[in-house]
Amino acid sequence: MKIKTILTLGVSLFLCTKFFAQTPIQKTLVAKRITGTIKIDGLINDEGWKDAPVMTDLTEFRPTVGAVEKPETKTVAYLLYDDEGIYFGGYCYERTKDSIATELSGRDGFGTNDYIGLIFDTYYDKQNGFEYFVTPLGEQWDAKMSTDAGEDFSWNGVWKSGTVIHDNGWSFEMFIPYSAIRFGKNEVQNWGLNITRRRRKTEQQYTWNPINPNVNGFLTQEGVWSGITNIKPPFRLQFSPYFSTYVNHFPANIPGEKNWTSSVNGGMDVKYGINQAFTLDATLVPDFGQVQSDNKVLNLTPFEIKYTENRPFFTEGTELFNKGNLFYARRIGIDPVLLHSPEEYQNINDRITKNPGESKLINATKISGRTAKGLGIGVLNAVTNTRYATLEDDNTKEQRQVVVDPLTNYSVIVLDQTMKNNSSVSLVNTNVWRSGNDYDANVTAALFSLNDKKNTWNVSGKAAFSNLIGYLPDGKTQSGYSHNLSMGKTSGRFNFNIGQELTNNKFNSNDLGYFTFTNFVDHFAWMGYSWIKPTNWYNNFRINANAYYSRRLNPGTYQSANFNINANGQLKNLWYVGSMIGYEPENNNFYEPRVVGRMFRGWSNYFTDIWFETNDAKKYKLYSELFYAKRSLFSSERYSFNFNQRYRFNNNLTISQGISLAPQTNNVGFAGFEGNEIIFGKRDIKTVESTVNIKYSFNANMNINTRIRHYWSNVKYKNFFTLQQDGSLGENSTYNENKNQNINFFNIDMVYTWQFAPGSFINVVWKNAATDFQQATVVGYFKNLNNTMKTEDNNNISFKVIYFLDYLQLKNLKKKK
Repeated sequence: MKIKTILTLGVSLFLCTKFFAQTPIQKTLVAKRITGTIKIDGLINDEGWKDAPVMTDLTEFRPTVGAVEKPETKTVAYLLYDDEGIYFGGYCYERTKDSIATELSGRDGFGTNDYIGLIFDTYYDKQNGFEYFVTPLGEQWDAKMSTDAGEDFSWNGVWKSGTVIHDNGWSFEMFIPYSAIRFGKNEVQNWGLNITRRRRKTEQQYTWNPINPNVNGFLTQEGVWSGITNIKPPFRLQFSPYFSTYVNHFPANIPGEKNWTSSVNGGMDVKYGINQAFTLDATLVPDFGQVQSDNKVLNLTPFEIKYTENRPFFTEGTELFNKGNLFYARRIGIDPVLLHSPEEYQNINDRITKNPGESKLINATKISGRTAKGLGIGVLNAVTNTRYATLEDDNTKEQRQVVVDPLTNYSVIVLDQTMKNNSSVSLVNTNVWRSGNDYDANVTAALFSLNDKKNTWNVSGKAAFSNLIGYLPDGKTQSGYSHNLSMGKTSGRFNFNIGQELTNNKFNSNDLGYFTFTNFVDHFAWMGYSWIKPTNWYNNFRINANAYYSRRLNPGTYQSANFNINANGQLKNLWYVGSMIGYEPENNNFYEPRVVGRMFRGWSNYFTDIWFETNDAKKYKLYSELFYAKRSLFSSERYSFNFNQRYRFNNNLTISQGISLAPQTNNVGFAGFEGNEIIFGKRDIKTVESTVNIKYSFNANMNINTRIRHYWSNVKYKNFFTLQQDGSLGENSTYNENKNQNINFFNIDMVYTWQFAPGSFINVVWKNAATDFQQATVVGYFKNLNNTMKTEDNNNISFKVIYFLDYLQLKNLKKKK
């Protein structure tokens, strides 16, 4: 019977693969050099466009896959090149001017905009590309694309564009200099090519070379720009010197400590083209003081919170460094693995007078690029200075400095070889070197992703080895191992993936990565089915099922399991809807007790989720989500309600507001220690997060963005328990510590940005931050907000000028003189 079932399943999978196999269409555009001159003003009336090759009759890939553009909304685009760069222009026809969706949202700001985009795969490996977009109001977006990381819009090139809105559509022109793209040095080259256009009011999206959403990969379905002849990468040397000044006020009101402080800073970012493929990026005396404030939260878990990296140097063009998930950029300077605390050095009479929250970044450099044979190389190196805390003797007033975080060098090296059939193999190494007697860390991983010729089946995996050098008490090295392996079907209406992940109890990649669980072996499975042909009530619909089973590796013990089913789709009115239902059986939690070898026997858990999102093209948009979970232990319940709305008043002004409510009743978790006993508590948790975003754009190059966030979380303990050796909880009537917590975080980030020249900016930023913490229950959201408004807050105003300088432009200016 089992053999018959397996054979039936195998035949079914084979038939699904054969039935849904698609023969990709590949268009070719013959490259042509420009014969006249073109002024980038958005008007397609220059002589240079006269004989340009034409791209038209675009094919829809959402919501109606395979439909051809209608004549009244067709796209006509032209592509040319010369010794300096690439020219892309054309006309996006519309029925009327009112049919064009427009909103000023800033560079890479998306918004509710129509757009036209140009996508190049310059090495023609079907895995890496460059994208350039322009909107009807002339705003630019650009991104690097890769099969692993998707679209990286933090990458910014310097290029020109122009647009003009007409009564029957809008016209556009782009000029992309070769300094804003990477390519090989062959005399004759073929590039992967596609263009895409989106009409937001109907949510129709078209491409020149047809895209089938059921086929694995976007770049795997590109066309070809053939016969590009005798183009040479220019000498690339670009500088972005900056000047900044800060004024900060915090009412510390402590003798010897100033309430007002100020600073003046200067530094430079440098981009140097080592050759046609590789670029060196360096930041000298960096200044990241204007980045967005972190969304701080109360952490009740045994793991640190993983916050978003907002520093441009560590987000732009880092797709290579993110391979293998071993690199967490905030380890450099912001959230290092602190080896020491000031308390280690304190004497009885000492008090801590200064304990900086971050380590000073001295410099950071990265080299990245890809050879013509598909070998990607990435090298990142950064150095942070020693961080000191200051202790003061209360009796003698003598001060001394103690090391909190030593002088540290961080490095990441990546080798990534692309192969046929959208496949690749990679080698990643991360290294942390610390001065003095503190331990060093090194992690090396090998990765592979292999696809068959039809791009239908995939096998992928990773093997990683960690070494903490000098970590053990005797000064020896602690070595660990981790791997994952998966296989599945990646193209067609039916897809699936199954795999295993294993990590032993010695593996640790936390020194330059984000690492939590250890000593486990997990098995997981996913399968999904999609309907992409529109019907009378939906445009597309997808359903998938997920399951995982986790065990402790040594000793082999059950940890947890989970099963859930998800469904989501887009309705005919352009609303998105989705739902999920799932179940977790009782689990054994080896992390919540905070003691190695101890375990907490948790609860079984039923959970469900439902959400919807209205038409994004409308002036008013609403997103709402409701989550509910019922736990077996103490009849605990968990709710989560998210409500986000946005109103677009006009092209210039948009206001959005969101609120998230997350109450929990009878939640159980770690509370503390009583002698050698581990204490757990039954608690009610209330969490509210509220945000307001106000965006006003003066034009395509100038805007003000204001973000206001208030977070409140209250934890009230009701009973305490002693964790038993078998993982159960026993009543505890002697533990009486106050573990209640009431915390508020409030932030304002107001940012004025003016791009006064290509790549050059003036930024004025006001940041306000307040924190209110009490070990008591403060009832009511508005009472907490009122208390937070009264607390002492930090105000910071900064002014920064960044000026972009290109060596070739300076050289040409000098020649003209």
